[in-house]
Amino acid sequence: MSLTVPNEIAGRARAGEIDDEAFLTVVRDSLPYAWTLITGLVRRRERSGAEFEDNLTPPPDEAARGQLLRCLASDSMRGALERHFGVRLAFQNCHRVAVFDPAAEKAHAEFVTPRAQILNQAPELVDC
Repeated sequence: MSLTVPNEIAGRARAGEIDDEAFLTVVRDSLPYAWTLITGLVRRRERSGAEFEDNLTPPPDEAARGQLLRCLASDSMRGALERHFGVRLAFQNCHRVAVFDPAAEKAHAEFVTPRAQILNQAPELVDC
């Protein structure tokens, strides 16, 4: 299961739409490693003023790796995070998350190319 959803939120979802605030609370509480990593990258990019900031450190364990994969593979989670933080997210391998300024179209486009994906490969990442 990707998320641990409190009964109250599940009931609200059955009755109608869930706003981003409620949804992001579920994401934050269910996927704390992913939330903390993305939040840290957002803050680092805000401080640096760079077009993007990315993470090159593998997750500490398989549970954390799973959180990143579940979070970033979900269109709804990724979209809510992008709206909340005002960024674009990109993902390579099992841990390389990048947070982009929305205006950094060229840098984002380069990050998501097949070439960039190939260059980001390493033998130790084969099983991630």
